[in-house]
Amino acid sequence: MTELLTRCPVIPVVVLDDPAQALPLGAALLAGGIDVVEITLRTEAGIEGIRALSELPELTVGAGSVLLPDQVDRVVDAGARFVVSPGVSPDVLARAATCDVPALPGVATASDLMAAAALGLTEVKFFPAGLLGGPAAIRALAAPFGDFTFMPSGGVTASNLADYLALPQVPAVSGSWMVDPALLREERWDEVTERSATALRAAAAEPG
Repeated sequence: MTELLTRCPVIPVVVLDDPAQALPLGAALLAGGIDVVEITLRTEAGIEGIRALSELPELTVGAGSVLLPDQVDRVVDAGARFVVSPGVSPDVLARAATCDVPALPGVATASDLMAAAALGLTEVKFFPAGLLGGPAAIRALAAPFGDFTFMPSGGVTASNLADYLALPQVPAVSGSWMVDPALLREERWDEVTERSATALRAAAAEPG
C-alpha cells in the first residue's frame, strides 16, 4: 500500500450512479494528473465501474467501502488493484492477502491502531478524519504509533488537504470534491480535470 500512497498524494473517492460514467471520468482524472482512484461499492454501479476503469492501463483502480470477504473476490475479479475498508476486518484483510492485493483498513481510535498493529499493518485510512479531529488527531495518534502512515478520508477538502499533507505521517489524502456526483451526472468532465489539477498543485505546495 505504501507504493500507492506515495504514487499520488490525492486519491479521489468516487460514488458512481451509472457505469457509463466510468471511462470519461478516468480520462478526466488522468488529464488532471491523478492516476489512482477509489471506486466505492456504495452503489450497484461500483463493480461495473471498476471493470470499465481497469481497461485504462495508466490508472490504478481500487475498490472502496469493502465490508465483506466475498466483496474482495468480486472487486479483484473486476480488476481492482487495491481495497479500502471503513474499519479493521481481519477477514477482509485475510482475503485480500489471499488475492494478493493491498488492503487499507480504516481506523478511528488507538484501539483500532492496536488491532491493525497486531495484524502486522503499518498503513491505514483515518476515517472520518474531519469528525475525529483532523490533522491534530493524527499528530496525537502518531506519537505512540510511530511506524504508521495515515491516509485521511472524510472531511478532506481542497482547502485543508495541505494541512494534512504537511504531516510526515500522511503521504496521501482521499476525498470526493473533485469527483462530486453532480459533476459526473452533468458530465462536467473539464471541471473534474481542473479540480484534480488544482488539488495536485495544492499538494505540491510548500507548507506554510
